[in-house]
Amino acid sequence: MENVRGLRHNLREVETIMLKPLPGIAESINDVVCHELSMWPEDANDLLLIVEAISRGDLKWVLAACAKAVSEDNLLMARWCIGELRGMVSISGEPIQRLGAYMLEGLVARLAASGSSIYKSLQSREPESYEFLSYVYVLHEVCPYFKFGYMSANGAIAEAMKDEERIHIIDFQIGQGSQWIALIQAFAARPGGAPNIRITGIGDGSVLVTVKKRLEKLAKKFDVPFKFNAVSKPSSEVEVEDLDVREGEALGVNFAYMLHHLPDESVSMENHRDRLLRMVKSLSPKVVTLVEQECNTNTSPFLARFLETLSYYTAMFESIDVMLPRNHKERINVEQHCLARDVVNIIACEGAERIERHELLGKWKSRFSMAGFKPYPLSSIISATIKALLKDYSNGYGIEERDGALYLGWMDRILISSCAWK
Repeated sequence: MENVRGLRHNLREVETIMLKPLPGIAESINDVVCHELSMWPEDANDLLLIVEAISRGDLKWVLAACAKAVSEDNLLMARWCIGELRGMVSISGEPIQRLGAYMLEGLVARLAASGSSIYKSLQSREPESYEFLSYVYVLHEVCPYFKFGYMSANGAIAEAMKDEERIHIIDFQIGQGSQWIALIQAFAARPGGAPNIRITGIGDGSVLVTVKKRLEKLAKKFDVPFKFNAVSKPSSEVEVEDLDVREGEALGVNFAYMLHHLPDESVSMENHRDRLLRMVKSLSPKVVTLVEQECNTNTSPFLARFLETLSYYTAMFESIDVMLPRNHKERINVEQHCLARDVVNIIACEGAERIERHELLGKWKSRFSMAGFKPYPLSSIISATIKALLKDYSNGYGIEERDGALYLGWMDRILISSCAWK
């Protein structure tokens, strides 16, 4: 009986805490937090209402309750919720059940202080392996996130370089180099002939060898004068001398889905995030492109970060569900290898071990402005091109053009932002 009373007391305490205002939550996610809080019962002292939430399968509610317990170091409540959640999540169920499975893994890892280890294990597959690339390809095809980012960035670069004969593009996270295939072809079709193009790619050495061969072969096919400069080191360690910037070349710099990986002033006095922007500005680029997830997980306290992650990735998993049938043999692999590791890292890790540190475009604008950049508004042609692209996808996707930037959203949630600077 004493155990029951103790559990009842703890659950009442947690629910009372849940209904208090949450301090320190970023303005950008107040609506998300209020929405989650609105689902919690008014009668916070009734233990049966918590049991009801579990019995009716209200997974979002129970996940939020568990996160609140973790944030308050209420281990009894947290472990009890985790036990209940294990029976509610499934990597092959509804979108919220699948996301819930990975968020639960993050909570468990956080309590066990093993978040970094799990994140690394989820990254253990070689990025150039055929299997991993096949998962990325599937995600690329079923969702427009990558295409939106690459097309908007390429559009800004092509527009800025339309009259240039010698062009140098620096890509701070080139990956497999897929973004530049379409741009090289576009420059090849330019009236009067293609310009001389040089691409500096930053990334893993073994991957860069493959990217170099791939792009050189493509350029040769389309008669585009082309050179590739490989920089095999982390973006945070790149210095000016690595980039081989030459006089007489029009310079474009691409930050696609990578700046959020760099630690800022909240993590390290070195503040690589702002240092890199200042370094790039010193090179006098003609255009700099930025594509990022519109999500606030950098400096938010744990509970606010958890609720923001829940809101953001629910929209992403729902969008995948519409385009990729649940019985698709690769869907679990796509979600696990392309999304789950980020979710786990955001929830389980802190300090330097938390690699996924997204910021909203408003914060990026502040950083770019402080580094000396001025906005380079994206043209309406780019917006129209992307709107045409979205016709091949679900009508749940939408494009918003605001203050010279483009936003891609799913239903009522903005997921990706794209802009350019000079």
